Order: sequence, then C-alpha cells, then structure tokens
Amino acid sequence: MNTVEKAKLALLCMQRYSWEQGVTMQAFLEQGDTDTVIALAKEAAYRRSADGRTAVMGGNDAVTDPCSTGEALLFAYQETKDAAIGEACDGLLHWALERAPRNSQGTVYHLVDKPQFWVDSMYMLPPYLAAAGHPEEAVRQIKGYWQALYHPDKKLMSHMWDDAKKEFARKAFWGVGNGWAMAGLARVIDLLPAEMADEKQELTEMARTLLDSVLSYVRKDGLFHDVIDDSTTFVETNLSQMTAYTIYRGIRSGWLPATRKAEADWLRKAVYGKVDRYGLVQGVCGAPEFNRPGVAPEGQAFFLLMESVFKL
Repeated sequence: MNTVEKAKLALLCMQRYSWEQGVTMQAFLEQGDTDTVIALAKEAAYRRSADGRTAVMGGNDAVTDPCSTGEALLFAYQETKDAAIGEACDGLLHWALERAPRNSQGTVYHLVDKPQFWVDSMYMLPPYLAAAGHPEEAVRQIKGYWQALYHPDKKLMSHMWDDAKKEFARKAFWGVGNGWAMAGLARVIDLLPAEMADEKQELTEMARTLLDSVLSYVRKDGLFHDVIDDSTTFVETNLSQMTAYTIYRGIRSGWLPATRKAEADWLRKAVYGKVDRYGLVQGVCGAPEFNRPGVAPEGQAFFLLMESVFKL
C-alpha cells in the first residue's frame, strides 16, 4: 500500500465532527474517489439536524462547519439522485442562506451561541455557497471575514473576532487558520463564473497576499510555527501542506506562475518527512484541543488534497 492509500485509511479511521467530515469528503472528492465520497455523503445526510445542518456530531454549536460537507454532498446527489442526500442538500442550503445566525451586514457567525467570526469559516462556508450556485454570496461572506480578521500591517488573518465586544477573542495569527483561508480562497476562485472576473481578481489578490506573507515565516526545514509569527509556539506540519495545496492549485488555475512550483515542492518534501509508516501525518495541530503537535483528520485530509493537485 502506497503512502496516499495509507493516508486515506488513516483518515477514515478517525472520528469526524462536522468540519472533519467535510474536509474528508472534499479530500476524497478531489482524489476522484467517487464511491467513498458517496458513502461519506450518506453518513453526513443521515446525521443531519432538523434545522438543515449536516454531519452533526458531538454538539450542536457549529454554524459554518457543517457547510464544509456541501460541495461533496452536491456531487453525491448528482451521481446518485438519492432522495436523502437531496433533502440534505436542500436543508443545508436553507441553513446557510436563511437560518444561520449572522450580523446586521449578513456575515455568518461561526457558533450558534456566540457572535464570533473565525478564520476557519473562510474554508467552511464560501466554497459551498459558490458550488451551490450562489457565487455572489460566497464573495460577500469572504469580504465580511476579511474585514473582521485581516491585518494590513501583518498581511495575515487573526483567528477569532467577537462581534459583540468588538474585540479579538483570539488575535493570534494561527497557522492552520491562515491555511484554511488560503485554501478556501483557492477553491472559490475556481468556482466563480466567468462573468465575475472582477471578483475573481479581487480574491486572487487576497490569496496572493496571504500566501506571500505566510511564506515569509517559513522555517529552514519547510515547516511553520503553530502561531505563524511566534517562534515560541510548537512546530507544525499542516500549514506546509495547506500552503503547498494553495500554490499547486493557483498554478493549475493560472493565478500563480509555474515558477512557484519549486516552493510547493519544497514544502511537500518537508511534509513527507513527517508521515509515518501507517500514513499518519505527524506534528500537525493536533485534535482534539489543537494546542499541541499531534494528528488530526484535517491533517490527513490536506495531505490528500495536496497530493490531488501535486501533478497539476
């Protein structure tokens, strides 16, 4: 069994909350593993709540995380016409567009019980909205998160903003958080229709800005610190593969030059040095508390996502 197949098996052995289920589904979708996507979609649909959220497990406070299942759910319904998956698609879209809590400008919060924006949502919600036929809303959500979390001086995004207190709940420039943002932008850029060329250019500039700033903090070993600009935090693996994925996808889509492939290849090589004999990507921001190096479903998923675009 090769490394990619081992990484797939390891991922499927991990318990998945809604965001974990979603990034897993997207990884298998981009790997072209149709049967697994459909099986995962059936489970996400089975675990949907009455308000439309899918893959609900271990709590009911996540707002945008369930939306990370959306693009793969849509694919699974198109392939199978399964009524339960179709109902899940309809319910999730109604949640995302109508029922999800949001501020007065319409930007969707990350949690049901706290009026907070998290950088994670840049990946969880906008790509799904674009894939579901609402690209204008996808761009609007990105701009809302960007306005709340982006720092022009650092050219990086903070982790959490409290919209009630009008202050950062966590100001730190979390590496994986900026990785979520870059990957979400890369996906939405690809999903925007041709008539939204201006918006695509705007998102491209955001993605390039984040990418260049993130890369300015890369260590000599091709890895990053958990908080990008804080060398006292632990060394972390997932941001390297998230960054490589963004570069490969940007090259494939034409908004990055092919000359940048060497950067992604270097990061990918560093990641391979952290994959163990069982296909587990070691040293990522570790589940379940994300306060130490370890393993996590999103660490496995982004290894597969990186590999899906490696050959361009």
